[in-house]
Amino acid sequence: MRHRIAVVGGGPGGLAFARVLHRHGHPVAVLEREAGPGARPPGGSLDLHEGLGQAALDKAGLLAEFRALSRPEGQAMRILDTDGTVLRDWRPGPEDRAHPEIDRGQLRDLLLGPLDVRWGEQVTQVVPGTPDGVLVRFADGRQETFDLVVGADGAWSRTRRALSPVTPHYTGITAVETSLDEIDTRHPGLARLVGDGSLAVYGVNRSLVAQRNSGGHVKVYAQFRAPLGRHGNPDQGGTEAVRASLLARFDGWAAPLLELLRQGTAFTSRPLHVLPAAHTWPHVPGVTLLGDAAHLMPPLGVGANLALLEGAELAESLAAGPGDPDEAVRAFEERMWARAGWWAELTLSGLERLVSPDPAEALALFDRLQPS
Repeated sequence: MRHRIAVVGGGPGGLAFARVLHRHGHPVAVLEREAGPGARPPGGSLDLHEGLGQAALDKAGLLAEFRALSRPEGQAMRILDTDGTVLRDWRPGPEDRAHPEIDRGQLRDLLLGPLDVRWGEQVTQVVPGTPDGVLVRFADGRQETFDLVVGADGAWSRTRRALSPVTPHYTGITAVETSLDEIDTRHPGLARLVGDGSLAVYGVNRSLVAQRNSGGHVKVYAQFRAPLGRHGNPDQGGTEAVRASLLARFDGWAAPLLELLRQGTAFTSRPLHVLPAAHTWPHVPGVTLLGDAAHLMPPLGVGANLALLEGAELAESLAAGPGDPDEAVRAFEERMWARAGWWAELTLSGLERLVSPDPAEALALFDRLQPS
């Protein structure tokens, strides 16, 4: 196989696709709009599931390195009532490797390895069906053609426009993210509260989740139902105004829980958008999608796993033989749509239960998925 292949997006799915092709000796152009791997914070921790993300890393020959970096203890989950009462305190067994955590930055660096990413390449348009192949236009006015372009460019994918008119819609739920550094030394009481993994508290139409990353870093997510744009934007009023808004929204919750918001260093608003669970598109030769570009769903621990596996599976199919790559892409799309549709339905219903008028719904969901 010596086709000209590009993947748009250097996230987990795009890098998994490129890394598996690289393992099989096939070049691929990774087009990433960020200026470099350290251009912005990589985000929070990811739990990679045995049959999904871990399977992808196995296909890339990286499973042993992942196990050395990952944190099995990060699978722990503690659920509190709004008054601070501990309702559930689940801890993994010593050999439990079902979904250990790894920081996004560590995973990115692991996947990057020997890949030659074209940083600062902002794709503006993908045009299939030209005489020379699939045309890719860039923000600086350049253009280039490929035989296959894989869109792994996330929620607001430019590649998706070549295949589907569908755009993400707002779920009615917004997450505001903050973080605490050096929590074990600077905030030992909060470190004990969070534990080794994650802490979750569910109230009426709102929740508070704290997730431990490596190096004493903790991400905190305040989630609630609100009209789009009416949730205290950090760019409009500043950090302290957002902090005050969140403290008012969670007024009456136990003081240690509110302390997670009081000690947060900065705030980022993330309105949660999704694509329809059954999102598909008429097959177009030379272009396909994977990950959030194909099936954006609520951030409940599945999206990155699916993106990784899809990237690895598509790359393996393309590398398998000298057959028509379009046949491999068609078969991949059919498998992806069936699997992602099932997960999308599950995560959409899960989000409704986790940020619900009845907090007991969230606890019941936890008990079903992670029985004690």
